[in-house]
Amino acid sequence: MELSPNNSTEQSLLDAQLELWHTTFAFMKSMALKSAIHLRIADAIHLHGGAASLSQILSKVHLHPSRVSSLRRLMRVLTTTNVFGTQQPHSSEPVYTLTPVSRLLIGSQSSQLAQTPLAAMVLDPTIVSPFFELAAWFQHELPDPCIFKHTHGRGIWELTKDDATFDALVNDGLASDSQLIVDVAIKQSAEVFQGISSLVDVGGGIGAAAQAISKAFPHVKCSVLDLAHVVAKAPTHTDVQFIAGDMFESIPPADAVLLKSVLHDWDHDDCVKILKNCKKAIPPREAGGKVIIINMVVGAGPSDMKHKEMQAIFDVYIMFINGMERDEQEWSKIFSEAGYSDYRIIPVLGVRSIIEVYP
Repeated sequence: MELSPNNSTEQSLLDAQLELWHTTFAFMKSMALKSAIHLRIADAIHLHGGAASLSQILSKVHLHPSRVSSLRRLMRVLTTTNVFGTQQPHSSEPVYTLTPVSRLLIGSQSSQLAQTPLAAMVLDPTIVSPFFELAAWFQHELPDPCIFKHTHGRGIWELTKDDATFDALVNDGLASDSQLIVDVAIKQSAEVFQGISSLVDVGGGIGAAAQAISKAFPHVKCSVLDLAHVVAKAPTHTDVQFIAGDMFESIPPADAVLLKSVLHDWDHDDCVKILKNCKKAIPPREAGGKVIIINMVVGAGPSDMKHKEMQAIFDVYIMFINGMERDEQEWSKIFSEAGYSDYRIIPVLGVRSIIEVYP
C-alpha cells in the first residue's frame, strides 16, 4: 500500500534511509564483482556464445550443485548493477548475457583490453584494508604516513619491492589499465604521438603503454624508465627498451616523456621535481619536445553525475598513498613552477584527460 500525501514525512524518512542503505551496502556490489572475477563467470558465459543459463554457468565455474541457489542470488546483484544482462528474468531458468562491462572481464590472461587484473588489484585486501583506518588517519596531524603505510608499516612501492606476489598484482593491474586507456588515446588523439621520433614512458611498469605506442607508431623509439626490481621482470621479446632508474634523479633523453597515472601519486613539490627532470630530458618546444600526461583533470570531461562521482571517489581513493587528483588550476601551478611555458588539456578519456605540456 502506497503512503498517502499526508504521510510525506514518513516517505521522506524512507527515502533517506534508502539512500543511506544504498551507500552503506555499496561494498556488496564490489564484493559481488570480486566473486564474479574469481569464479570467471564472464568467461563461462562467453564460452557459451555470450548467453548462458544458470546451470550452464555452474558447469563451467565448477561449483557444487548445492550452490545453485546462492549463485542465482549473486547473479541477481550482478544483473541489477549491469555487470551482466538477463533474458527472461522472471522464468525459472533465466539466461544471462554479457554487457559492455562484463566484456571487459573476459580472458584475463589473453585479451588486451581485459580489466580483470585492475579490478583484482583494487579489490585485493592489501589495497582495501587501509580504508578501514581512514577515519583514524584523519585524526592525526600532518605530516603523517599515508594510509597504506599507516596500515602496513611500509609504503606501497616498498611492499612491491619486497613482496613478489603483490608486485605482480600491481604491475598486472596497472598494465591492464594502460592497455585500454592508451589504446583509446591513440585512436582518439593520434596527433599527440605524431611528430616525435622517441618517447620514454616514466614509471611505465612492464611496458604496456610503450608497447601499444610502439605498435601504433613503429617509427617512434619507445623506452620505459622504472625501478630496477620492476625492469627485472619486464618482457624481453619486444621493441621497447627498459631502463632501470629513478625519475627523481634523472630521466633518459627523448622527444617526449609519457607520465601515465604517475603524478597523481605524488604531492605538489614532488610533481614539480619530476617535471623539472622531464624538462631536462626533452628538446625545446620548437623541436617537438613535450610531456604527455594521462591523469584526471577534476572538472574536465563529461559533466554527468557518474563521471563527477567517479572523479571525487578516485580523489579520496588515491589518498591511500598520499596522492591526489587535481583541477586545471592546480595542474597549471605545477607546470608553471616546473618551468613550462604552456599546456593543452584534451578531455577524451572519460574521467581522465590527456595533457600536453610544453617547455
